[in-house]
Amino acid sequence: MSLLLGVDLGGTKVELIALTSHGRELLRRRTDTPQGNYPETIRTIVKLVEEAEDELAERGTVGIGTPGAVSAATGRLKNSNSVCLNGMPLREDLARALGRPVRLANDADCFALSEAVDGAAARAEIVFGVILGTGVGGGIVVRGRLLNGANAIAGEWGHNPLPWPQGVERPGPPCYCGRSGCIETFLSGPGLARDHERRTGESLDARTIAERAELGYSTCRGSMALYEDRLARALAHVINIVDPHVIVLGGGLSNCTRLYANVPRLWGRYVFSDRVDTKLVPPRYGDSSGVRGAAWLWKR
Repeated sequence: MSLLLGVDLGGTKVELIALTSHGRELLRRRTDTPQGNYPETIRTIVKLVEEAEDELAERGTVGIGTPGAVSAATGRLKNSNSVCLNGMPLREDLARALGRPVRLANDADCFALSEAVDGAAARAEIVFGVILGTGVGGGIVVRGRLLNGANAIAGEWGHNPLPWPQGVERPGPPCYCGRSGCIETFLSGPGLARDHERRTGESLDARTIAERAELGYSTCRGSMALYEDRLARALAHVINIVDPHVIVLGGGLSNCTRLYANVPRLWGRYVFSDRVDTKLVPPRYGDSSGVRGAAWLWKR
């Protein structure tokens, strides 16, 4: 089938895109995510797919990007912050409801795949895609193919400890995974906001902190400088292990332009090399990358 359908199953919205085999967008639709309702989530995805195929008068392959990952042991979803999905056979239930095989990948993996195929990191040999949003995730693409790993968690850097912790960074904020000091607790949007409030007493969201830093507010500039050093340390660990040619940032904080100049200036002190040729770039497709990557699951 030449029609590629991708679905991004998010915490607040379900988005569908239809692409040609060459990546041209034909159609895009979105609807609200049924909160905490697994059967209704299945019905919502099926309805989006069927309506798109009716409108385009063509049947397509279906790829799904979702929080969490499929357990190699059970075939069921794990590690999803949309908890109604955990322990459920999402891929099998969707395949049965749609009457065809379905490919499923973590939403950060889909973001990385999209940017590696025809996005900001197109033609790069090794790509690390980063999500800096409500949570922190990542995906790895090698020579155009998504790296899954033995446990289906390749790229899950957000639940490693922040490298080279300093002073008050030990033991670090508690994380929903049950540990403390995870990268996610420092580098997510809520993590930045919590740290800023702890340091300054100001209750601001991450977007406002970044905007005010650009305007010269000293408290916000201080918080962003600390955030950039933490991001540099965390990405240096990835560079030391994976050595990607390109790192693409996604999520809400990827819109902060100062990161692309400041973080590469900092990470050299943490990378085990005489020079760092890795590029740090913004996404080509922004918020649309995840759903495009879901569609590309059938071509890569």
